Amino acid sequence: MLNRPDVAVLGAGPVGLAIAWRCAQRGLRVVVHDPAPGSGASRVAAGMLAPVAEAYFGEHELTGLLTASAARWPAFAAELTAATGVDVGYRSEGTLMVGLTADDLAEARRLWAYQQGIGLPVTPLRPSALRDREPALAPRVRGGAFAATDHQVDPRRLVPALRVAAERAGAALVPAAVRALSDVDARVTVVAAGCGAAALTGLPVRPVKGQVVRLRAPGGGAPGFRHVIRGYADGEHVYLVPRVDGEVVVGATVEERSDTDVSAGAVLRLLRAAVDLLPELAEYDLLETLAGLRPGTPDNAPILGPLPGRPGVLAATGHHRHGIVLTPVTADLIADLVVTGAVDPLLAPFTPARFAPSAAAGRAAAAPSAPAGPVVAAAPSAVGPTGSAGPDAAAAGRAGPFVPEEEHTWN
Repeated sequence: MLNRPDVAVLGAGPVGLAIAWRCAQRGLRVVVHDPAPGSGASRVAAGMLAPVAEAYFGEHELTGLLTASAARWPAFAAELTAATGVDVGYRSEGTLMVGLTADDLAEARRLWAYQQGIGLPVTPLRPSALRDREPALAPRVRGGAFAATDHQVDPRRLVPALRVAAERAGAALVPAAVRALSDVDARVTVVAAGCGAAALTGLPVRPVKGQVVRLRAPGGGAPGFRHVIRGYADGEHVYLVPRVDGEVVVGATVEERSDTDVSAGAVLRLLRAAVDLLPELAEYDLLETLAGLRPGTPDNAPILGPLPGRPGVLAATGHHRHGIVLTPVTADLIADLVVTGAVDPLLAPFTPARFAPSAAAGRAAAAPSAPAGPVVAAAPSAVGPTGSAGPDAAAAGRAGPFVPEEEHTWN
């Protein structure tokens, strides 16, 4: 077939479109399949680029990948804006992590100590120093920390920009659903389909529901704070992401559910925690309440690389909370893999092979590993034990036409 594409990308969310852009830049013939580009999960995502605040116990290799990708974001955003003329809302003021009560602060400090211990830049701040940075914070806030390298981008600007960039580089968009991998005729197929990857590939990707609230500052002005704020408020975790246009994203729940209904209880908890940390939000306009589905995996890490026994099918899915921050590194690694056929060492811990039966048996028999050292010095190694994908994975894998879902995070 003379016009057979080199690469078919299934899914036109930020990850899929970025992969298409990078592949087209390398001179490959690229098609992207999605019946409704940009209409899915990226509309719910807050766009936090948070390798520090999202560094959790037991996720050392994932933290390394987050750090590597976040470091690429300034150049990635600048290149994308230069290619399209679209401002993607990249902001670098940093993130304040705060605790409202003594118990909240104790919980937060435990995580900050871990993050500092692996070499991440976390600067503890007294309440007075916090309010020097953000005077609108509630007087009750007991303390916090500053993550200077945790930035933000606006996914609702990012996705249209990536589509323009991909198309200008030569990628073609096919606005149609794909029912099975056998329906795709390309040298390499990249499955960047979010939760839909389970039905296409059998990979253990399950939907994890997240609900968010969007507010707008009164009078059409900018919000009364500049930093992303991630907080603990009476045991409730919440984040507040200000936009230059006056919007504030408040999120997010984490629910092992596959529906996208918005509940009054979730909205109440999010808004109560948000107002406890930043009282002025009580006067903001309520714009939107919405829910979406993150593509989760048993070990919370993305699935990147060739399917076992199928080198012509590459996965780029399962990014869970991290789809936006991991967009640049995922696009670069997958495009390089398409061109060279070689798995980059940075990608090696995240390949689908870790979920093969033999790999799972090997991990179960292995002895516990030693505590992780600094992220900046970490070498790639096997990802930790995996568990059952749960009932939602089965729901995601039911038969029927495949409609590509966007890779998604509420960050």
